[in-house]
Amino acid sequence: MKKLSAKSLLKKQMLLLFLLFSAGLLAQKKQLYKTAIVAFYNCENFYDTIDDPVTRDEEFTPAGEKHYTQKMYADKLTKIATVISKIGVDGNASNPDGPSIIGLAEIENKTVLTDLINQPSLKKRNYRFIHFDSKDERGIDVALLYNPTYFTVESSKPIFIKMRGYYYTRDILWVKGKLDGETIHIFVNHWPAKTDAADQNEAARMIAANVLKQHIDSIYKADGSQKIIIMGDFNDNPDNKTISEILKANPVEKEVTKLGLYNPFANLYNNGIGSIVSRDIWSLFDQIIISYPWLNKNQNGLFFYQSQIFNPAFLTENLGRYKGYPMRTWDGNNYRGGYSDHFPTYIILLKKVRM
Repeated sequence: MKKLSAKSLLKKQMLLLFLLFSAGLLAQKKQLYKTAIVAFYNCENFYDTIDDPVTRDEEFTPAGEKHYTQKMYADKLTKIATVISKIGVDGNASNPDGPSIIGLAEIENKTVLTDLINQPSLKKRNYRFIHFDSKDERGIDVALLYNPTYFTVESSKPIFIKMRGYYYTRDILWVKGKLDGETIHIFVNHWPAKTDAADQNEAARMIAANVLKQHIDSIYKADGSQKIIIMGDFNDNPDNKTISEILKANPVEKEVTKLGLYNPFANLYNNGIGSIVSRDIWSLFDQIIISYPWLNKNQNGLFFYQSQIFNPAFLTENLGRYKGYPMRTWDGNNYRGGYSDHFPTYIILLKKVRM
């Protein structure tokens, strides 16, 4: 082996130090990001066991058709809390605190929400909630849970949707606040359901979509382009008229205009992925739609990164005629003991960490 001179050895040592120093600089320049998870979950008939004389909730009482007991209610609480505790905590761009914000549908009242946020799997997150009673005949509403470490509420209100005749549906919940210091607007929706093949409720959903669009336009008129998040069980897919024509939620990110909306769940739907299934036909009713300012990935604030459907194995039926479906709570009046007939959906937001 050839022996190196002292001078050559010194040169090699200096080169090695230079390479190590350069690698250190590159490591320092690697961009780091904060993450924020925003989710939505239709909880499927999340009632307490107490009869509300104002609404039609009698079947969800011990004396009702479902013989809904306190034990069943406690089981439902545990399972919904378990799902929320696991959304967004694993995988790419995860956050160990789970959702900063999560919209909920099919919630009966404040009692259910109070019991939910005090479940052992959620209590350490110190979730708070916003909820208003609506005139929905079944007594189910939408609500918003939020982690005050990430989100601060500034104002909120229910938006009434006036239907024809004496028909009532769920209000839209509007919340304005600051997510990691940035002003955002959130709309939580649960539009009228598809009742039959003829879909007589399509007109009702179009009314709901127009009411929502008017409120979004009023924000733009007052304050210009804003960061808006629209979430909910729309009972329509991304390509239905309410979403694609009334809201004009564009499925192509690069085509979204300054005052436009982007639907990051359209591509999932087009690939056959859904959040709810009926007669082996999958639909993606549970969507989170965002406004143009979330799309700039070079900004200093939060920006959109990814959309996801939370459908792990434990939420999925593994046998019988519903194999592959979301593991539901009820099969008619029979207590199935699952979670919900919907899978939750969520988006991941990123923010550059200043070096």
